[in-house]
Amino acid sequence: MLKKVPGPVGGRGEMTTCQQRQTLLTLIRQSCESGARLQKACALIGLDARTVQRWQHPGNQQGDLRVGNKRRITVPPNKLSEAERKAALELLNSEQFKDLPPSQIVPRLADQGVYVASESTLYRLLREVGQLSHRRLERVADKRSRPRALVATGPDQIYCWDISYLPTEVRGCYFYLYLFVDLFSRRIVGWQVYDCESAELASQLLRAICERQGITPHQLTVHSDNGSPMKGETMLATMQRLGVAASRSRPAVSNDNPYSEALFRTLKYRPQLPVKPFNSLLQARRWVTGLVHWYNHEHRHSAIRFITPAQRHLKLDEAILAERAKVYAAARNANPNRWSGGTRNWSPITEVHLNPQTPKDQNQTQKLAA
Repeated sequence: MLKKVPGPVGGRGEMTTCQQRQTLLTLIRQSCESGARLQKACALIGLDARTVQRWQHPGNQQGDLRVGNKRRITVPPNKLSEAERKAALELLNSEQFKDLPPSQIVPRLADQGVYVASESTLYRLLREVGQLSHRRLERVADKRSRPRALVATGPDQIYCWDISYLPTEVRGCYFYLYLFVDLFSRRIVGWQVYDCESAELASQLLRAICERQGITPHQLTVHSDNGSPMKGETMLATMQRLGVAASRSRPAVSNDNPYSEALFRTLKYRPQLPVKPFNSLLQARRWVTGLVHWYNHEHRHSAIRFITPAQRHLKLDEAILAERAKVYAAARNANPNRWSGGTRNWSPITEVHLNPQTPKDQNQTQKLAA
């Protein structure tokens, strides 16, 4: 019978000489002839039964390529030869098929009674030579990168603005609500309702806001989407004169301007919104006046610890939140059995991010910097 050999012999990653291998095979063969099972015999000396079977294969008498310095390289028997590969690429890049993907080429070849290779093989050939990204006649889509990440640590640093439709009594005609919101405090710093979309009207509103808020050059960044009023020459010239930096969303990506979109939803889902469309510009402006007052001075915003935007804009939130924390601490001291953990978090929000970088974006930035 085979005696147990201490420690594994000839395991993965360990070299075995031809003489050692033949000795082990002899011992295993004698054990099997004496009635032992192959797996049990191999387990005693730390070998896998598949390894022994491979050693016993007639084509592997010169050494175990898997555990040696070399690895067995197998070539599929159905692999395209170099000549076939070259001919397939020439066909894919021919005048007839140069603008088509393999999914369109294969059926056309079949209609002609021709078979070159499978659709997946043609895709693989194109991928290997870097021709799979764009093969159609259409214009290549522009690559749109995420807008740069912005962070506000106080009021009057970053404004977001957008335009929303207000329905009128004439089907297909609308009034347009221009609205600027402070990113840090969520306060509506400026608004107006007009009967058209215009870069000139938007620039007038921005000038009035900067004068009222005392904005100095290079203090403010204004984020918006890519609508014509936002990118008009009049608006851009006004921002340049005021020293206001511009930030843009990607085309057709509303998530890049989430604060304006969320604000419009809050305003339009209020019960005060008229059931019927507005019959005049004056009525629309009166409605927005009352709504903006409610939002700035009465609405407790959940994202800023349920402080009103006006209180946060005036930097009153720290004192209010500190008083709330004292109330909760006193309540816990009076009835400690009712509290299983800490009190509610009333710490102020010190930073507000717009389009922050994801871990993937940060890794790409680090690679570019390196």
